[in-house]
Amino acid sequence: MDRVPVVVRQLTGADHGRWDAFVRSCPDATFFHLSAWQGIIREIFRHRTFFLYAERAGDIIAVLPLAEVNSRLFGHALTSLPFCVYGGPAGDPEGIALVEAEAETLARRLRVQHLELRNLTPRHEEWPRQDLYVTFRKEIQADDDTNLLAIPRKQRAMVRKGIRHGLTSRVEPDVERFFSLYADNVLRHGTPALPKAFFTRLTKEFGPDCEVLTVSDADGNALSSVLSFYFRDEVLPYYAGDAVMARDVAANDFKYWELMRRAAARGCRLFDFGRSKIGTGPFSFKKNWGFEPQPLSYEYRLYRRDSVPQNNPMNPKYRAFIALWRRLPIRMANAIGPHIVRNLG
Repeated sequence: MDRVPVVVRQLTGADHGRWDAFVRSCPDATFFHLSAWQGIIREIFRHRTFFLYAERAGDIIAVLPLAEVNSRLFGHALTSLPFCVYGGPAGDPEGIALVEAEAETLARRLRVQHLELRNLTPRHEEWPRQDLYVTFRKEIQADDDTNLLAIPRKQRAMVRKGIRHGLTSRVEPDVERFFSLYADNVLRHGTPALPKAFFTRLTKEFGPDCEVLTVSDADGNALSSVLSFYFRDEVLPYYAGDAVMARDVAANDFKYWELMRRAAARGCRLFDFGRSKIGTGPFSFKKNWGFEPQPLSYEYRLYRRDSVPQNNPMNPKYRAFIALWRRLPIRMANAIGPHIVRNLG
């Protein structure tokens, strides 16, 4: 009996339903493999997308979402996937081999400097790798008391400090209060903000699987906010912002406890604290919550460059830019920032 061939195709609008059904059933796939990212990256950031899938007898067996980022400042890359912490190939081994081969063919045709696959676990030991990032993922329980006691003592005391200050949380109907806190926060850290339209689009595309939670003080002033993604039984706090005074009342700590508590009630059993750079404040903060870092395997095929790119704030060559950016008025930073950050991804 002849073996059924596997073919590789590019995602079109007609196939979004099949693609997403596969992603939701594939153990290796993540929220960032969902088809809605294709339109978001193409229409908000104006990058060409190439969402590849392998198909056998009409069934999708592997996916690999890709986008081309071509910048004079930051280089020319084909990445899976910009603005996403995960996104490498997912599926069965034969399908993965074929979509990866197609990605390499595409990368050469586009004449990119490198191909980047953002894998959760290693796939190609021989490929150069970015060793800067880790992720923090931990199981949570249905019971609040169990989850609270699982937080190390000092961090648990910060959560209780927020409770004593009468902080409250609520799910927001839009991104307005979140964006104000987020934009101010990233400006203080010297990095450009993503456009508000991006966050609005996320909530529109993903509906109840994209949620904004904001913490306020007893007078109703917004102190801390987080935009989170839900996927299967996982919750992933992804973008966040805090007011300057949030630290005084432990609003940031209270925020993540409230998210964990609400997510557990929603049926989530895995809390994904997301990506952090080794040696940074967020890295230490997440460890203080009792989460153990897991190295991310960002793997590269280098075509027109000699080393893995370092387009991140840890790179010393960006120090002057970061210092300058911190001094910009917030309205100017929010106007200019999207034109810069679209090429960082």
